[in-house]
Amino acid sequence: MLFQVGSVILSRPRTHVRKEPTVSTANLELPRISAAQLEQAVLAANPRTAVFDCDGTIWSGDSGHGFMDWSIEQGLVSRSASDWIDNRYRAYLAGNVSELAICGEMVQLYEGLREQEMRTAAAEYVDSFVRQRIFPEIQRLLDLLHARGAEIWAVSSTNKWVVAEGVRTFGIPERRVLAAEVRVVDGLVTNQLTDVPTDEGKAASLVRVGLPRPDAVFGNSIHDFAMLEIAANAFPINPSPALIEAATRKGWNWFRPAAAEGVHAGVAGE
Repeated sequence: MLFQVGSVILSRPRTHVRKEPTVSTANLELPRISAAQLEQAVLAANPRTAVFDCDGTIWSGDSGHGFMDWSIEQGLVSRSASDWIDNRYRAYLAGNVSELAICGEMVQLYEGLREQEMRTAAAEYVDSFVRQRIFPEIQRLLDLLHARGAEIWAVSSTNKWVVAEGVRTFGIPERRVLAAEVRVVDGLVTNQLTDVPTDEGKAASLVRVGLPRPDAVFGNSIHDFAMLEIAANAFPINPSPALIEAATRKGWNWFRPAAAEGVHAGVAGE
């Protein structure tokens, strides 16, 4: 049950980067590759199954946090609910709430709303704030994989309404979207979590749907490391410093889209 624990009013929707361990890459050997080299490596692997994180990998920014802010501004949730999640998010940033917990709570926030209302809101948000942030190099790669008949999956800790809408343009059906999700009963959103894929949970969700070793996995943060590690071919995209360090240890080449140059990699809602 949501409850009021403060009176902070959130402002406009904003791009936010979630917390991740601070790592210096100054002394690391960085096996960075170009867009052409990435494409060549992926097509050479000829993956039949390809798994993509979304925030920071397919598009820039944190669509989960952005949608939360925007939905509050739109009046989708009550004042008490918005105060509750704002305080929980502040506690998360202070290190007092886990990544797993906050990702789940950012979906439980909508308890009692109609699912169709959530789908409509997600479509409006994605059209307004997400589609223009898709990395062109990754869009091309997704189009090539789709044309080759690869089975493409999206795995993210952002809510499923936003993720499913965001990847629909790439021909990824909702049944191949693993994201933060709650049970829906009689068309109403409940607070009963059914999945929150983050960290080891991303790999666990893939195993659950019969993908213990995907042919290719693409991710941008340390929260994607577990699913990158189970892949036959791991492709860090727009990696955070912590993932660059892990990729260097593993000998994984990585790629940063042109639009992400000089911008700290989004870690969130993956």
